[in-house]
This record gives sequence, C-alpha cells and structure tokens, in this order.
Amino acid sequence: MAAIVSTVAYLGLEARGVEVQVQLIPGLPAFNVVGLGDKAVGESRERVRGAIAAMGLALPPKRIAVNLSPADLPKEGSHFDLPIALALLAAMGIVDAEALADYVVVGELGLDARIAPSPGVLLAALHASAEGKGLICPAAQGAEAAWAGTVEVVAPPDLLSLLNHLKGQGLLGSPEPGEAEPRVHGPDLKQVKGQETAKRALEIAACGGHNLLMVGPPGAGKSLMASCLPGILPPLDASEALEVSMVQSVAGTLTGGRLTRTRPFRSPHHSASMAALTGGGLKVKPGEVSMAHLGVLFLDELPEFNRAVLDSLRQPLETGTVSVARANAHVTFPARVQLIAAMNPCRCGHLGDAGLACARAPKCAADYQTKVSGPLLDRIDLHVEVQAVSAADLVLPPPAEGSAEVAARVAAVRAVQRDRYRDDAVRTNAEAEGDLLERVATPDEPGRKLLAQAAEAMRLSARGYTRILRVSRTIADMAGSEGVGRLHVAEALSYRRQAPRA
Repeated sequence: MAAIVSTVAYLGLEARGVEVQVQLIPGLPAFNVVGLGDKAVGESRERVRGAIAAMGLALPPKRIAVNLSPADLPKEGSHFDLPIALALLAAMGIVDAEALADYVVVGELGLDARIAPSPGVLLAALHASAEGKGLICPAAQGAEAAWAGTVEVVAPPDLLSLLNHLKGQGLLGSPEPGEAEPRVHGPDLKQVKGQETAKRALEIAACGGHNLLMVGPPGAGKSLMASCLPGILPPLDASEALEVSMVQSVAGTLTGGRLTRTRPFRSPHHSASMAALTGGGLKVKPGEVSMAHLGVLFLDELPEFNRAVLDSLRQPLETGTVSVARANAHVTFPARVQLIAAMNPCRCGHLGDAGLACARAPKCAADYQTKVSGPLLDRIDLHVEVQAVSAADLVLPPPAEGSAEVAARVAAVRAVQRDRYRDDAVRTNAEAEGDLLERVATPDEPGRKLLAQAAEAMRLSARGYTRILRVSRTIADMAGSEGVGRLHVAEALSYRRQAPRA
C-alpha cells in the first residue's frame, strides 16, 4: 500500500513543493529513505521509528520505501520527520490518506512523539496558502504560521493529538498570529556630545537609506552614533516586517511567532568569515548581510576585517541580494541593507595628534587605510571625519535635541520618498537609479555646473556620480525643496571621499 503527503524543501527564501511517497513492499524488514536528503533526513528513520513506538504501535514486517520527490532536489533539515511519519501511518491504514491531501506538513519528531520546532515554518505557510492548502506544523510555531493569512493552520504538540484531530476526536483550535514585538530603542543621540557634523551625516543617511563611513580616533563616539541609528529610522511597515520575518524564519531565529517592527541592527565581529557575513556553510543559511535586510549592518574596525570578506559585500550592496552558489544548488537571499562602517585613521588611531601618534605616521595611515578596497569605498555614499571629543565638550549638558526629534524629521522625509516612488519598486533615494534617478534628482543649472567640475576634479566614477545625485536628492528633501540645487550638491560633495592622486 502507498501513501503521499505534501511538504516543502527550502532554497533560500523559496519553499519548493516536495511529495513524501511511502510504500510498504513485501520482503525482509527494512526502512529506506531516498531522494537526495542530507544526514538529518537520513536520521529521520530512527526518530520516526521511535515516535511511532512511543504511541504503542509497531512497524509492519515489510520493506518501507520512502521517496522524497523530486529526487534531484536537495533536501535538508529535520522538518521531513512529521510528513514521513504521517505518510507511513497512512500507508499502514491508521490515518486516512485523503484527509492529509489538503495539507502541507512540516515538523521534527522526538522519540517520545512530541513535535518539535523546525526553521522555515513561515515560508511553508506562505507556500501552503499559495497552493490552496492548509498547514500542519509544530504547536510552538502555530503563531508564526498564522501570519501567512487565511491558511488553515493545525499546530499539534505531539503526534497522538494530531492523529486524534484528523480522526475528529479532540479537535485542535486554530492558533492566533503572534503579537508584534514593541519597538526596541537603543542609545539616544542626547548621549553624543559634540560631533554636529557626524550627526548631520547620520541624519542624512537615515533619511535616504545611504551607506555611511565614519573615520576618527578611538573614543570619538563612532560606535555610539551607529547604535543610535535604529532609534531614528522609521519602523518597518507590514510588508517589510513580513520580509524580515521570512529571513528570520529560515534562519531559525523567529521565536514565538512574534514579528518585529524594529529594523534589524547587526554588528558582526571583525573576525567573521565570508560565509558568516554573506551566507553559506554546509547547510546554506543567511549571513549577517541578509539578517540585516531592510535594516543596518554595522562594521566596526572596518580595516580589521579580512579584505576578501569585505569585498564579498560589493555585489550585495549594489544589487540588494546575495547569491550563494553550490555544486547542487544556487540559493539567493535578500540583502537590502544600509551599511554603516567605522574605522580609525591609522593603526594607533591618533593620526594628526603629535603627542599620541606613532613614529611611523603618516605611512602607517596609508598602509592601514589601503586594507579597504577602493571599489568598496566607492559604494559608500557618505564619508565623514569624526574629531576627538574635547574635555570642553564632555562637561557640556546633554544636547536639547535627541533621537525622538531627529526620528520625527526622518519619518517626514521618508514619507516624501514613499509618495514619490509609490509607482516604482523603490523605497528610498538610495535605491533610485537610471531614468528614475535622472527624473527626480537632476540638479538645476548651477548645480549641474558644480557637479561637472567636481566630477573632473575629484575623479568621480560613474557610480560615485550617481551616489552624489542620490545624496543631493535626500538633502533637498530634508530642506523641503522640490528640486535639487547648487547648495544641496555642494553638501553632498563635501561628504564624498576624494580619489587619491597617482
């Protein structure tokens, strides 16, 4: 007798349909799972065997053949346990196979028949909704699956309660979507003494979604200002929160089905590997750049990162996606991030201070800064020099304007951009390009002349020219100007790193 149960395999943020086909064949007892599964899928035999035994049932003395179709699609993870068990019980005649035909099933089994959480349930729920089916998932993830919309969700705590539900005995209630987490506010900008130029650059970056590099001595407040950024960014809207939660779901970090409205803030250590930053590994998982999707990726001590690791960010920063290529699969994750980086001017950190700088200055500064490649720096819109904080600044009272006031201005500018790009697949000025950018950010005649002169004098690349236009558009929005003028272009140019002379 044969039975079929639907489940999914995850490739990046895509859930692909998989059929679990189980057949009982006369012959010597055996339990085989085929279909290009990884070690976790192969080990599901023992978990399924133990779970069925825990309910007081015995496997039939036959060959049990389990096929995961399509057979050429790589399958990873323990979420195949529950569909394999249900298909086996259907083949044994304990569960009605027709009752299972209307569901997509995911979940890991314990040896005591409990159903444990597994990554990717939100993706499985969205796939089930698109297929017009319901979803059977672990009880701990029912609230997560309920965010998918109108899909019917059955979330049993164990295998026995699921069997009773399918037989109409002891029906399980439908889970409610998890509560949205309250916004988490980090440090307040009132804690930053002085640094008016850097705070202005931080506000421009927040308004337009631009990348920012802060260069300054140790203790100047670079890390503090970066950690203040999530507090001035607008909260995620409903569709953005779902995008972020899909990444968290496949990474296994979405707990309790609670979606968050706070933009992600990721700050990996400079010892991070390429797989940790961009994604990959034995089981391909999203990296830090994807975990920060629609939020902030903060790289402190930028030159201390491995140069090859930093250069792996060049493509994600340009396209908003990261592709992980493997011999048997190509996986794509979203990576629309705002890069905030901080670095010292040299290894000792005190370049320009005669009393503290090392004896190798200024050569040590040139050696240190060349650890970051030019093409990566070209993708950073705003470069700002952060000066050391003086004792006179430290004794001053906190500034009257903090994160709340700046956040209100940022929200107003973002609202202008949202209205401007409502008919385009663009959220912020930092994403505008091509004809769209020319239409909304072309300066007036004095601005064009200044930009043309600066492009030649500063030896701007085509990418650098485009980024100047984007920043100019943001500065004009902050000033409430319909068009881009000379003053807006001039301020944008002041934040641009000049290419070194040969």
